[in-house]
Amino acid sequence: MTKIPEHHPSADLEGLIGYNLKRAYVTVSDDFRRALKHDNLSPRLFSALALVKAHPGLSQSALARQLGIERSGIVAMIDELEGRGYVIRKPVPQDRRRQALQLMPAGEEAYKIALGKVQAHEARLLGGLDAGQREALISILQKIRYQKT
Repeated sequence: MTKIPEHHPSADLEGLIGYNLKRAYVTVSDDFRRALKHDNLSPRLFSALALVKAHPGLSQSALARQLGIERSGIVAMIDELEGRGYVIRKPVPQDRRRQALQLMPAGEEAYKIALGKVQAHEARLLGGLDAGQREALISILQKIRYQKT
């Protein structure tokens, strides 16, 4: 760990977890966007593809909950993914108000390509961490995400 001199003007900030999480997020997010720039996939769209792939038939509202966004915000995302031919909405026979999401072959291919780029992006950014450190980092971040407030 880099030691910041106590008298350094940003010593207080550098010692705060929230500040370091935010700075790390900006670094990861910027590199992620560069990695998928040519695929025109934002982190949200990539995450949506990953969740639809993992949970075929996932409803739009369930996807919104999983992504932590308002249900109204998911419509534009699904419109975009559907417009690209990546997903299709299918009515749920038992509840016509619900739309089940299904990954299309073009979405499968786009996700496969993007996943390889995301894995390379993470390997590049986290190359200085060994497997145990990566696992510990994920574990700590998940504890923060899933703690009850």
